[in-house]
Amino acid sequence: MCGAAGAHRSPRTKLAPAEHPQKGQPPIWRAALFGLCPECGAPTLFDGPIKFSERCDACGLDYGRYNVGDGPAAFLTLIIGALLIICALFLDFAVQPPLWVHILLWVPLTAAAVVYGLRLGKGALLASEHQRQATEGRAMKDDDD
Repeated sequence: MCGAAGAHRSPRTKLAPAEHPQKGQPPIWRAALFGLCPECGAPTLFDGPIKFSERCDACGLDYGRYNVGDGPAAFLTLIIGALLIICALFLDFAVQPPLWVHILLWVPLTAAAVVYGLRLGKGALLASEHQRQATEGRAMKDDDD
């Protein structure tokens, strides 16, 4: 078999089944939504709106070892921008408010949506990396050499 139906868990993978996370570890969606530590579930993931803390105050997990990067930034900004443009056009065609209403409504809404979207995206990526024990790729050495 090939593809997802024939996929087998690697013998080196130490993951718990997705339906049963380890005790104390929140699911990815909950860790991202509430800023919870992916190891112990304490609300210590963020040290600002989108800045990660150095480490968890409760269990000492080092958040710096995870490489979330800026991947979610462009993706989420484009999605949020497209959705808000659609909403702004719909409002303009339906009600035709003055320009100042658009500015007062859409500028803060866009900023809030991008910041909270980045918070969710970055939190989900960090929690996913932690649960899957992701590390940087390394070349495997053959034992026959």
